[in-house]
Amino acid sequence: MRERDNVCSFGFLAACLCRTAQVRVCADGGANRLFDEMPLLFPRDDAIDVRHRYKPDIIKGDMDSIRTEVLDFYTNLGTKVVDESHDQDTTDLRKCVAYVRDLAPNLDKSNLCILVAGALGGRFDHEAGNINVLYRFSTIRIILLSDDCLIYLLPRTHHHEIHIQSSVEGPHCGLIPIGMTSVSTTTTGLQWDLTNTEMRFGDMVSTSNLVQGEKITVQSSSDLLWTISIKM
Repeated sequence: MRERDNVCSFGFLAACLCRTAQVRVCADGGANRLFDEMPLLFPRDDAIDVRHRYKPDIIKGDMDSIRTEVLDFYTNLGTKVVDESHDQDTTDLRKCVAYVRDLAPNLDKSNLCILVAGALGGRFDHEAGNINVLYRFSTIRIILLSDDCLIYLLPRTHHHEIHIQSSVEGPHCGLIPIGMTSVSTTTTGLQWDLTNTEMRFGDMVSTSNLVQGEKITVQSSSDLLWTISIKM
């Protein structure tokens, strides 16, 4: 049952993103998942029709994971394929984010939001690479999604107000410093608020906290990862 639940959760997220996103980009391995799992979300519909409705605009990556039949199927539907097999120094997610960023070079990056389905819950090195992308593109709002939670970066350069959608978010949350010590972090709106609190690995980090209201504020001397549970 757990494997089936994971399939449905990924499919639900992908379906929502496909319906609402301005640009739909798949890493090459992600195209396999979209192809295989999306029809499972609509068992009464013809699988080919479902794949036509929920197709990526672009497939980008080093092309080491995508199956031939998946590549051929989406290519025949007009999906653009960007082969970067020459670049083995960056992850597929980093390639995809850079592509979206460069689609509109004059776009105000503060209005750009990239949602990434299937970014968490697999191999840990892949998860760590995806989290690294948040830091590499810290001026772009990138949200990593799993079937259990979401994660995004809170840069130290801003005072953050996080507005909680309680119908789909919470109550469990956390603030995690990665790469450096947070000498001072102050929050409001949490069950266990922080007041000029120092956080670092090997000592205290804020995990298993709880949201108390509809607005959380965070001010920190270092970049933090914000994570909150989501309800599927």
